[in-house]
Amino acid sequence: MILTKEQAQSALSIMVRSRHFEEHIDAFFKRKEMHGTTHLSIGQEATQSGLALALKEGDWIVPTHRCHGHTLARGTNERKMFSEMFGSADGICKGLGGSMHMTDVETWNAGSSAVVGSGVNLALGLAFALKMQKSQAISVAIFGDGATSRGSVHESMNLASVWELPLLLFCENNNYGMSAAASKMISTSSIASRADGYRIKHATVDGNDVEAVYDACKEAIEYIRSTSRPFFLEVKTYRCCGHSKSDACLYRSREEEQEWESRDPIFLFTRALVESGYFTEEEVAHLILEGRKRVDDAAADATAVRDIHINLEQAMEYLHAPEDEETYKVCKSTTRISYRDAIREALDEEMSRDRAVHLIGEDIGLYGGCFRVTGDLYKKHPTQLHETPVSEEAITGLAVGAAMLGLRPVVEIMYGDFATLASDPIINHAAKTRFMSAGQLSCPMVLRAPIGSGTGHGAQHTQCLEAMFANIPGLIIVAPSCPGDAKALLKSAIRSNNPVLYFEHKSLYNTLGPVGDEQYILPISKAITKKRGKDVTIVSYSHAVTTCLEAAAVLSLQDEIEVEVIDLATLKPMDKDAILRSVKKTGRLLVVHDSPQFGGYGAEVVSVVTGDSDCFASLAANPRRLCGKESPIPFAPELELAVIPSKEEVVEAVRSLFSPA
Repeated sequence: MILTKEQAQSALSIMVRSRHFEEHIDAFFKRKEMHGTTHLSIGQEATQSGLALALKEGDWIVPTHRCHGHTLARGTNERKMFSEMFGSADGICKGLGGSMHMTDVETWNAGSSAVVGSGVNLALGLAFALKMQKSQAISVAIFGDGATSRGSVHESMNLASVWELPLLLFCENNNYGMSAAASKMISTSSIASRADGYRIKHATVDGNDVEAVYDACKEAIEYIRSTSRPFFLEVKTYRCCGHSKSDACLYRSREEEQEWESRDPIFLFTRALVESGYFTEEEVAHLILEGRKRVDDAAADATAVRDIHINLEQAMEYLHAPEDEETYKVCKSTTRISYRDAIREALDEEMSRDRAVHLIGEDIGLYGGCFRVTGDLYKKHPTQLHETPVSEEAITGLAVGAAMLGLRPVVEIMYGDFATLASDPIINHAAKTRFMSAGQLSCPMVLRAPIGSGTGHGAQHTQCLEAMFANIPGLIIVAPSCPGDAKALLKSAIRSNNPVLYFEHKSLYNTLGPVGDEQYILPISKAITKKRGKDVTIVSYSHAVTTCLEAAAVLSLQDEIEVEVIDLATLKPMDKDAILRSVKKTGRLLVVHDSPQFGGYGAEVVSVVTGDSDCFASLAANPRRLCGKESPIPFAPELELAVIPSKEEVVEAVRSLFSPA
């Protein structure tokens, strides 16, 4: 045998416990004692055991939604796994993750991804972080044959090869992606051969032979550690159960199932153990009973505490990571520079201050960034600035994974519109990582994206999509309106222990203004009063603040109306207190933003005001919203201007608040 006697005993134990664990899960669901759904991997135990035996402490895994076996094989306590699936406070994620989202940092499990193929991005990020931290550990992306049709997987393979990252791409080809036969959905009979297109070394192995899997994994991992290059390993296996708890497997024949049952990995391995002389049949039987009893005891212990749950208030404590204490110092000096240069200064200072800060994006090197924001930062920070292929989903997912291991990535997305391409890692991973892991992991990353019209780029390069992300718990959203705020808030965003979306308006890049020195930062979640007044409150953010300030000057001169202009600056969490204080004072409210009115921030601001009884009682007029038209941004210059609020429209809107009803 390739395995030592000790390894062989461990391999059998893992396979038996994985099988019996899932047999218990199946029974619990059939008795309706568990909630939700589950995805079993009965028949695939050799892949889990062979991989686990080849890994060392410090090597990270990112499993799929079919994660029980890999989680158990890596060393997670079975009782806590059962408890997690009961939704119990005893669970590895306090019952916040469930069957498909198991995280255990103590066993180097960064959490399973329930979105097919998305975990590959995260594993890519772990590999990037390990390389930047000069670790000898590797990262393993575990995914099924169905995932190989996802663009994110191919983006990640390309980037892993280009950047030479220590990533094992571990493809469990069990012949089916849910109900779809791989032979009908995949354009090649050899999934592993696709790696040739990315200059990635690959191999294919019998996934029902635990020794073969171990040997192939061992060789692949040794190659990765010695070359710091990725490796693609396809393990051919079969799930003997359905895709999920409700799957009757009507899409495959009984003959096919019986053929694979004859190649059951546990049966094959136990026979090999006896034939090798390592163990007698009685000893093998004892080892099997020992493993099953361990799982039985864990199930009983978990059942005893299944009704102990954390409450919603406790769960909400895991939404955001606590922020470090910051000392907000008085600015000692200012310089008058552009919004663009202010952002570059913030990036420069933070990369100099903290080696964990890495700037990642397309064309940010010699080209200087699409809007010349990064400039020549590549000269000063060559090891912290990383140019990427055109792969928005992969680079954003990479940032999420890297942030889990303590880096502070700053991703530059060329245009805010392309954040739609990065929405999966933003919404399903960055925003939820800390919550689903019950605080085991955090995601201190920033995604920078230019938004807004005025540059003639047309409808697919000029959208303001900030409201699209506002409905996602776990995200912080910042949109500064002037150079000084842009620098101070970006520095705070980079230092935050949570994911921050930082939106830069393209029309502001050339604007000039006073910018603070290196020590000057502004707190996130605080609105900024840009102009004080007593007659009416205008709440705005980003480019629209400039429009409102211009209108306020006209109103003061022509109408003797003194406007108070509140710049939200941080859109989420919104500074409700600042809004309420101002409106209680003025009795009138206008909300202005460039993005369309429907579903926009204006409605949220109005809701804050009308939902507060004292503030509502102070209103002398109905609140108004003045927002972008319900239209894509046109190309024609006149129409491009007409689709967003103008100074004149703001003036008229304010005047209407003083007109008789």
